[in-house]
Amino acid sequence: MAVSNAKTLALVGLAVFGAGRTDRVVAAQPRVQQEIVLDAQSADADLANNNEIFRKVRITQGDMSIAADMGQGTQQKVRVDFDNSLWIFRGNVKIMMDHAQLTSDDAQINFVKQELSKVVVNGKPAAFEQRVAKTGKLAQGHADNIDYDAGKGLVRLNKNAWLSDGQTEIHGESLKYNMVAQSIVAEASEQGSQRVHIVIAPPSKP
Repeated sequence: MAVSNAKTLALVGLAVFGAGRTDRVVAAQPRVQQEIVLDAQSADADLANNNEIFRKVRITQGDMSIAADMGQGTQQKVRVDFDNSLWIFRGNVKIMMDHAQLTSDDAQINFVKQELSKVVVNGKPAAFEQRVAKTGKLAQGHADNIDYDAGKGLVRLNKNAWLSDGQTEIHGESLKYNMVAQSIVAEASEQGSQRVHIVIAPPSKP
């Protein structure tokens, strides 16, 4: 099934993945910032350029973790610092956060005030998944490029994007997935010359 109207696309996407839920909104409680732990097989410092290169690196903060064959911290000011810095990861990149996972060939991650702020990953393809609380099924997606805005809980899949909730599949040039509402929106203005395709599988037999 193909849909092209922008308003229709947004409504269809939201309905398919269960947005518009009537769950009671609870005021967010102040969150205590957790420590950041970095483990690596080896480290090389480039003091002239304020860079630090780590091999077989793993960074954790609470339930967030980043693992890769190589991690490079920039803007380090001689010491390893996650305060307003950019990190570049390459090779078998795996990022875990908010009960979701991103995997890719490489990633650029911004830390602001010692917290993960934004993630941009690239791969052939880069992949995303999150367990859907309402159904227990696994929402999965992939694209050539995925960016994640931690503040908004928004995942954007760009170029050859595909998303599925285990029964319904959506294909498009660009798709947005809201990790909090666990819903998807496909806007016609972001599809270029492509159309959005939604495929709904028949219910499985008992």
